[in-house]
Amino acid sequence: MSPNGSRPWRLVVLAGATVLGSLVSFSAGSAAASAATEWLCRPGLADDPCTASLATAVYPAEGPARVIDPKDAKDPPIDCFYVYPTVSTERRVTATLAVEPAEMNVAISQASRFSQYCQVYAPIYPQITLAALNGYGHVTRQDLEAAYDSVRSAFLDYLAHDNHGRGIVFLGHSQGASILIRLLATQVDPKPAVRRLLVSALLMGGDVTVPTGGIVGGDFQHIPACTSSTETGCVVAYSSFDRPPPADSVFARVGVGVDPLYGQRPDPSLQVLCVNPAAPGGGPADLAPYFPYGPAAVPWITYPDLYRAQCMSAGGATWLQVSSIAGPGDTRPVVKQSIGPTWGLHIDDVNLALGNLVSLVGSESAAYVHANG
Repeated sequence: MSPNGSRPWRLVVLAGATVLGSLVSFSAGSAAASAATEWLCRPGLADDPCTASLATAVYPAEGPARVIDPKDAKDPPIDCFYVYPTVSTERRVTATLAVEPAEMNVAISQASRFSQYCQVYAPIYPQITLAALNGYGHVTRQDLEAAYDSVRSAFLDYLAHDNHGRGIVFLGHSQGASILIRLLATQVDPKPAVRRLLVSALLMGGDVTVPTGGIVGGDFQHIPACTSSTETGCVVAYSSFDRPPPADSVFARVGVGVDPLYGQRPDPSLQVLCVNPAAPGGGPADLAPYFPYGPAAVPWITYPDLYRAQCMSAGGATWLQVSSIAGPGDTRPVVKQSIGPTWGLHIDDVNLALGNLVSLVGSESAAYVHANG
């Protein structure tokens, strides 16, 4: 992170057969975004996808399946501010502010389970679309600024009219994580009054940077990596792979394979941050995956005791190593790389550890409320 708030912008996708990455440097100053905020999720919103059913089919390695049905918290003490990844299927460079099925579905998939512990706010923003990343049209710096400015405007709107001094968890993946890294670096990290509201930031697939061997610095000067499940005011970040990232991986390395004119340059003083959401203090731990399932009555499925994860560093990369721990005869499906080894398990970054992330928010929320009354 440069002193004036400039940070490379990494555009990454959640879905799509062909994928491209783009890195563009921003300046700290931005034109004011539009005053009106269009919300995908917020308390009281009709057809809010972030309050969808959480009924879940649990399929263990052995024994019969069962159904659990967690409920949203009736009066949670904190809020979650969620920015969704690249999902827009509109045939244009930047998405409109219309709520389309893709945005609804990803909010259900990634954000709705957090409603067990927080009120979820999620703005619609003019993100760079899947079509643009796959070669349709030309993405300009103004397009990128418009996406960020829209989210920044929504956050300031939320602070002014909805927050009322409540703690905040920031949630983002991929393009959403990239936007939140910049938002936190400019609107939270340098402002003590706002930083006091930070419960945690969960930023998956966005490559938060820290000094090599350190837990604070790089992108954030005052927000450290989380080192326990009850620490607050900290960040959890990772990109997941099921094998060591190749030399040209899209994630896990600082500035590797990127045109230095536009993006992050290799910097041996920095590394990509990895915090295992299942064990923020370090070491291996089992993941609690949750995936959208389909049937309306039981729309979720989970496979306990199927994955284990641990943060690893090697060859200049730092990543969350996800390994199957299925035993002999275990026929449950295992997530595979779907868009190539350079992307690893990017599409499933959130859902592979969704149960751990939600539980982490629960413990952090309790610690935040205890400390702040």
